[in-house]
Amino acid sequence: MTLSLHTRLLVAASLVLTAFLGLTGLGLDRAFRASAETAVHDRLQGYVYVLLAAADLGPNGVLQLPDTLPDARFSTPASGLYAEVSANHGAMRWRSRSALGVTAPFPGDLAPGQWRFERIRTAAGEPLFALGFGVSWEGGGGARNYTFAVAGNLAGFHAQIGRFRRSLWGWLAAAAAVLLAAQGAILHWGLAPLRRVTHDLAAMEDGRRDRLEGRYPRELRGLTENLNSLITGERSQRARYRDALADLAHSLKTPLAVLRGALAEPGRSAQELRGAVKDAAGRMNQIIDYQLQRAAASGRSTLMAPVDVARAAQRIAGSIAKVYRDKGVSWDTRIAEGVCFYGDEGDLMELLGNLVDNAFKWCRGQVAIRAEAVPASAGRRPGLRLIVEDDGPGIAAEQRERVLQRGGRADPGASGQGIGLAVVADIVSAYDGRLELRRAALGGTAVEVTLPAG
Repeated sequence: MTLSLHTRLLVAASLVLTAFLGLTGLGLDRAFRASAETAVHDRLQGYVYVLLAAADLGPNGVLQLPDTLPDARFSTPASGLYAEVSANHGAMRWRSRSALGVTAPFPGDLAPGQWRFERIRTAAGEPLFALGFGVSWEGGGGARNYTFAVAGNLAGFHAQIGRFRRSLWGWLAAAAAVLLAAQGAILHWGLAPLRRVTHDLAAMEDGRRDRLEGRYPRELRGLTENLNSLITGERSQRARYRDALADLAHSLKTPLAVLRGALAEPGRSAQELRGAVKDAAGRMNQIIDYQLQRAAASGRSTLMAPVDVARAAQRIAGSIAKVYRDKGVSWDTRIAEGVCFYGDEGDLMELLGNLVDNAFKWCRGQVAIRAEAVPASAGRRPGLRLIVEDDGPGIAAEQRERVLQRGGRADPGASGQGIGLAVVADIVSAYDGRLELRRAALGGTAVEVTLPAG
């Protein structure tokens, strides 16, 4: 099953958000737990100081503590708060009343000034936090080392952690729900232009509109412009094929009528019939070639890969120079580096092939091919200006319009079908360009083709 773009983004964002909030919750939980343990340590430390303040030496020089301490829990059995004072490596041990019946490994034998904070467990399995502190006490018999230890159960600690966790994960879950709803709304709003493009394409399929229109975001503008260009090009291509077929059918009527008339005319010799058939067949071949080349022009498309004009010109000119080797034509290409044609490569080859072939055919000995880029505004592809000139007899001004029409030739006696420049004109028209014939600097004809930026 293929998921929609909206679903993919929503699932991915939800997973990232869930992972982020989960890691945040774990981090906060660890931080709070450490803080709670620090608070327990500080509280037990306060109780140790209370024991130190209550302790005193007895008449026999042994440390003594009162039966009742400021905190009543030390006097209440099984209160969860216990105290013990023991002599290091000695038999003396004092325990609070709350520790009666409680067997636990309290910290002991600590050096003076040493603190030890740890978790211990009673013989009954009750977990405790315990803090011990080593003390050196001066008495009548000299200094003695004691360990003051206080322990408290984890009930309050766990209750505090539980309350914090319930509050933390409750707020994080609420935040996740709000953020997921917000990101769903944002994605729905952000992807609205794509849905509008889909809706517009459906409208085009239904025939309710002929192109993508409206204000699209900058990120989609290139896509919609390319789609419009592709659609326009496809329609133009289809129209050219339709027109070419109509023109072909219409143009073939005349030579076919000539053939029928020649066959129906009595008294014609076989040689005359062969001549009539040859002329009609040549005319039909000329018409078919022209219409096929005219229909094959692809037209501009922003989706076409750029074609290197210099390489194409060198290849075309090199091939045609071999055909006219006996004329000894001197030719050169002056094309700026990086000049490209944005369209169908076959159109460029057809255009160059016809122009260069005409130049070689009519020149006296020199042909020049020049090309340069037409500057374009931001976001558009550059256009192309192509000039092919020769040093031949040239084309008179009054004949320039006629040679651009199919079958039109400046010299009716010359070989060829007279469709080369007409095909060039059709290709240039397909790209919304301009074709101009003028006197060349070499003395012959210069054909200038300008294709606009797009």
